Amino acid sequence: MSMMDKLKQMLKGHGEQTGRAVDKAGDAADDRTQRKYTRQVDTAQEKLKDQYGRDPGQEPPRT
Repeated sequence: MSMMDKLKQMLKGHGEQTGRAVDKAGDAADDRTQRKYTRQVDTAQEKLKDQYGRDPGQEPPRT
């Protein structure tokens, strides 16, 4: 089993914690780039949350 497979397995079932970590990392990246890439960071955060950071019954926010 590869390291990436192990990480994916650990993240499943911990959607709330993973979502918070994605938000925190994205905000840190946004701060480091002086908010130059805010739209791209937000898009990346949403895609990561869709894949790893939401519990199965939780709906993504509508934009």
